[in-house]
Amino acid sequence: MDLKKVSRPLILIISLIIFCSIFVRVCSHSETLAEYAARNPEIAYKEKEKEAGSNGQPSGNIDNKDNVKPEVATESVEEKTNINSARIEYKQGFYYEPLSDEMKKRITGISYPVTDEDKDTVIEAINIVSSADEIQVAYDDLRYVNVLYYNFKGIERAGELICNKAIAQDLVEIFYELYMNNYQIEQIALIDEYGGDDILSMLDNNTSCFNYRVVDGTTSLSKHALGLAIDINPFYNPYVVYKNDGTTYISPQGSEIYADRSKEFAYKIDENDLCYKLFIEHGFTWGGNWNSCKDYQHFQKAPEQN
Repeated sequence: MDLKKVSRPLILIISLIIFCSIFVRVCSHSETLAEYAARNPEIAYKEKEKEAGSNGQPSGNIDNKDNVKPEVATESVEEKTNINSARIEYKQGFYYEPLSDEMKKRITGISYPVTDEDKDTVIEAINIVSSADEIQVAYDDLRYVNVLYYNFKGIERAGELICNKAIAQDLVEIFYELYMNNYQIEQIALIDEYGGDDILSMLDNNTSCFNYRVVDGTTSLSKHALGLAIDINPFYNPYVVYKNDGTTYISPQGSEIYADRSKEFAYKIDENDLCYKLFIEHGFTWGGNWNSCKDYQHFQKAPEQN
């Protein structure tokens, strides 16, 4: 094939196309978009300047609903942060915090007292004090405590306590050590689950702390009323009072067999017991060392004086 014969027509066609485009452009005085933009920047870029600020970012006048965070969501995050900031977590599952409004309602009229003036607003109020009497502990003095423990079947459970803020750190540390050593406690629940009735709680072998009440058989306010005392496995570690007439009062009823501490049995608290050792290390006194009575379940601590 003769390439010269083929290429000549092609060259002629291309030359003709170029000539025609130049001729049309000159005659019509047309120009490209780039040329137009370079010659008229105030027109070509006007719309872009409206859509963007001096830094190229969208101006504040743009109504972009997708980028607006709902005000309610922001408030809920802040509220959650405030709640968490008040909680002191010692270890996972072991923490304490101020009483919430819900918790205050839950205990008021049961473990926490109401005055004579307020009793009509609380259904079946148990601990009612005279309006003339001053309640010795404020809500702000108390802390809600969450701990983990192993029950008598060796199953891990979460327990609730309310105590004085002065011993809250002690309790999470002590119960953490008991938990790590698989120390068995039958159950840990607020006394309010028993209507504030300490006898019912002991009969159920429930470990509890705060309860605004007097010492059993007296008119004196118990350390439990201040949240400064706790009872551990009370059915197996009863409260024993030696009376002047030679008789003995043992509570709760049915636990008499466990009042004889010379015997060996499960869940017995004595000076060789881990529970005893931990509470003593933290500055508590044990009711088992008292003279006129023995409260083998009971540990209490006097608040530090500033």
